[in-house]
Amino acid sequence: MGERSAGDARTAEGAAEIGRRVLRLRTERGFTQRQLAEPAYTAAYVSTLESGKVRPSEAALRHLAERLGVSYEELTTGRDPRDAIRLRAGLTDARKALATGDAEEAAGRFQELMAEAERLGLRDERATALVGLGDCVLETGELTAARAHYEAAERLLADEPLPRRVPAIRGRAVVHFLSGELRYSCYLLESAIDELNASGLHDPNALLLLYTAAIAPYMDMGAHARAARSAELALALAPSVDDPGLIARMHRGVARTLIAEGRTAEADASLAKAQELYEQLRIHTDLAHCHWMRGYVHAQDGNLERAERELRIARDMLASKRAALYTVQVEVELADVLRRRGRTAEAEALLLPLLRRPPAGGADSADGSAPGGPAADEVGAEGGIAEGGIAEGGTAEGGIAEGGIAGLTAEHGAVHAGGAHRLLGLIAEERGDARTAEEHYRAALALLERTGAAGDLADLCRLLGDLLRRGGRVEAAMDAYRRGLGHRAAPGTTTLGPAPAEPPGV
Repeated sequence: MGERSAGDARTAEGAAEIGRRVLRLRTERGFTQRQLAEPAYTAAYVSTLESGKVRPSEAALRHLAERLGVSYEELTTGRDPRDAIRLRAGLTDARKALATGDAEEAAGRFQELMAEAERLGLRDERATALVGLGDCVLETGELTAARAHYEAAERLLADEPLPRRVPAIRGRAVVHFLSGELRYSCYLLESAIDELNASGLHDPNALLLLYTAAIAPYMDMGAHARAARSAELALALAPSVDDPGLIARMHRGVARTLIAEGRTAEADASLAKAQELYEQLRIHTDLAHCHWMRGYVHAQDGNLERAERELRIARDMLASKRAALYTVQVEVELADVLRRRGRTAEAEALLLPLLRRPPAGGADSADGSAPGGPAADEVGAEGGIAEGGIAEGGTAEGGIAEGGIAGLTAEHGAVHAGGAHRLLGLIAEERGDARTAEEHYRAALALLERTGAAGDLADLCRLLGDLLRRGGRVEAAMDAYRRGLGHRAAPGTTTLGPAPAEPPGV
């Protein structure tokens, strides 16, 4: 019969395990070895196979599977194909739970499904569960845990085509973005985009996910032209994508580029489209992000009452979902609106608890300086720009909170941590406390210089320079202005390499 071995028919369990499985199934069905073997094989061959002395070919296994009334996969692996279907259904339900309910509850579901997928040897389903777990802890602000889950998923899928790995890559890039590592976030996304386009793997879903994710770090780095191009490409890809959640996320990202161009009415319209889709899908966290961005649009337009209303909605929705990091980021933007409305006491009360130092001996202070004191390069009355943060002995009224809720640090929402310090500096200036204002501006600079957020850095250098100049510290003020000019020397550019390749025909 020419019984040659076939590599794709072999399993890790080996010939002995397959033989035991054939014997069990044959016995359960009441077949003799001859009945199972005929007409293509002999009883002697089945006997040899059941004893584990021969590794059957794929043709033989398919014949035996058909006679035994099981699938080829079940016979070769021992897995019921219905297991994978059941697990995929469970993963879909867990994803819905994350969208509409509590992230911790969804994480529990993903954890159970991941363990079952591992037990059954279902690699793809296990990787999907890991990405889901990453999304859950990302929502609750546990960035280190999220990165570990995404990296584990990438390792599992290392031999799979790139589009299959894109959700994990995108998740890891978002973690780096939220950690203040903007350049590395862009690098991850651009590398994946280049590989997809250069290799001909033109997967619209994967590309849309990557282009949309790249918009936020581009914007924060001041790479507005690159962000705008990503938005254009995402819009061009949208008709080829049938996932409404991806389309909604794309509209949300595009709105950021429209805001930067001063096209606030179009930005609001784009956010309205995203909001409508999220409401239909009942995706609560992303819906909260729409309210958040609409609040920002209204703030840009000077409509502070509507901005406050939208931001409060966003904050309450995110807090109810226990999305801790996103909640405190919204609170920074809400504090800015409150300050602009003349309610500085409310703004300060909102901001101070968001900036915390870890316990003595911890890794980093909220301002990015070493634990236990100011940065080594803190300057005196006529010095240049400090490399670190708050000086020791800040005022009780305007100093940085030592405890409080888990909040913003150099590794946990650095851009918004810098924004919080900037706002507290403005508040301190408004009440005539120049020392505390300077401390906050320096803390913001220390945080934002790690991220490369060019526009924010230039604005901070201007604020600090103006403060120092009014205090008669002209040389220090000039240093501040020069630093700011350095950050704005090439508007809309970054230290990134060439823009990623574009998909064909777009």
